[in-house]
Amino acid sequence: MKKLSFIGLALLASIIPISANAQKYGATPEDSVQCVQNIALYSEFYKQKDYVNAYEPWKEVLKTCPRSSENVFIRGTTIVKTMIAQKDITPARRDSLMEELFGLYDLRIQYFGKEGPNKARKAADIEAYKGKKAVETYYPIYAEGITIGQESVPSNLILKFFEATINYVNITKKADVDLIVENYNIASTLLEKQLAATPGDAEKINPCIANVEALFAPYATCEKLEEIFTKKFEAAPEDTVLLRKICDLLESKKCMESKLYFDATEQLHKLAPSPQTAYLMGNLCYAKKQFSEAAKYFQEAANGLSEDKDKYKAYIRLAAAYQGAHSYAASRSAAYSAAKLDPNSGEPYLIIAALYAQSAGSCCGDSPVQRRAAFWAAVDKAVRARSIDNSPEIQERANKFIGTYSAHFPKKADAFMENVIDGQSYYVGGWIGESTTVRTRN
Repeated sequence: MKKLSFIGLALLASIIPISANAQKYGATPEDSVQCVQNIALYSEFYKQKDYVNAYEPWKEVLKTCPRSSENVFIRGTTIVKTMIAQKDITPARRDSLMEELFGLYDLRIQYFGKEGPNKARKAADIEAYKGKKAVETYYPIYAEGITIGQESVPSNLILKFFEATINYVNITKKADVDLIVENYNIASTLLEKQLAATPGDAEKINPCIANVEALFAPYATCEKLEEIFTKKFEAAPEDTVLLRKICDLLESKKCMESKLYFDATEQLHKLAPSPQTAYLMGNLCYAKKQFSEAAKYFQEAANGLSEDKDKYKAYIRLAAAYQGAHSYAASRSAAYSAAKLDPNSGEPYLIIAALYAQSAGSCCGDSPVQRRAAFWAAVDKAVRARSIDNSPEIQERANKFIGTYSAHFPKKADAFMENVIDGQSYYVGGWIGESTTVRTRN
C-alpha cells in the first residue's frame, strides 16, 4: 500500500502544471514543482507513521523549500529521531544524524524565529542524546534560550533548564551554589507568570513548579541562603535590586527571623521606600513582636498598594499585627477590609473568630453567660469562613475552631439561671457588639 501511495503521489505531482506553482517554493519553477511533490510524499508517509520512508523526501523539502511550513521542522525532529533509533545504525551514522537533529533547531530559528523556545528544545535534545556528561555544552544553550524566550519557553523546558543548572554546578564545579539560587528565582518566576497568564494549563505547569521547588529544597535552608547572600549583601549594600531579591527569597522560604532579612529589609526601606518595602518592614517588626510598629508599616503598605491581592495581604497582616497588640477592634476593622477585597476568602473571618474568643471573659459582662457569650460570636465567624472558602486549609482550621470554641459555650444550667434559652437571640455587648444565637452545653 505504501509503494502504491508513493507512486500515486508521484504521478499526481508530475502532472501539476509548472505555471501553477511557479516560484511558490524554492528558487525556480522547477524547484516549486519538486517541492510540491516531495511535500506530498513525505507528508503521506508521515501520516502513516512510516518515518523512515518519509526521511528522503523530507530531506529534499528541507534542502529546496525550508520556508514552505514550520511543520518541516516540527515533523523533521520526529523523523530524524526515528532514524537515530534504528537498530542497525552505525555509530558514525548515528552521530551524523544527531548533528543533523541539533542543526534543525538553528535552521528553524533562521526561517521561523522563536529563538528562545527553539534553543531550549535544542538543549533538551543534546542532553537526551549525549547525557549529563555534555552539560557544559547544553547548559549554556538552555540559559541563552531562557534569557531570550522568558515565559514563552514551554514549562517543561524551564524545569529542564533548572535541572541543568544543578548538574552544571555539581558536575563541572565551574559555578557556585548561588547560580542555583539565581536560576531558581528565574525558573520559579517564569512558571508563575505562565500560570497567571494561562490558568487553563495548570495541570501542565503546576507539576513543573512542584518539581522546581523539590529540586531547590536541599539548597533552600535558611542557613544556606543566609550564607550565600550575606557575602553579596556586604559587597553591595546599596544595590536595591539585590536587596529586593534577598528580601523576596527569604520571605518566600520563611526565613524572616534571620539577621540578613532584618538588615536587608531595613536597608531597602532606607534607600527606596515604597508600599512594598513598608510591607517588608511590617514583617520585620512583626517577627520581632513589635506589633504596634508593624501595624504602622502594614497600614502604610495597604494605603499605597494598588493591586487588590497585594492590598488584601497587607490588610491580613495588619489585622494580625493589631491582634498581637491586643487592639481587637482595629484588628477586626482590618480583617473586614481584607474580606471586601477577597469575598471568597475565609481567612478574615477566622481572624475575627480568634479575636472574639481571645476577648471572652473580659469584654462582655461578669455573669457566667456574659463571660462566655463571645464564643457564640466566634463560632458564627468560623462557620462563615467555612461556608465561603472551600480550601482544605480553611476547612480544617474552621472545623478546629468550631470544635474548640463550642466546648466553651455556657453551661445549660448557668443559662437557665439567667433566663437564657437555646435558640434565643442574644446580643453580645462590649466591643463585639453583635447579635448571635444561644447555644449551651450540658
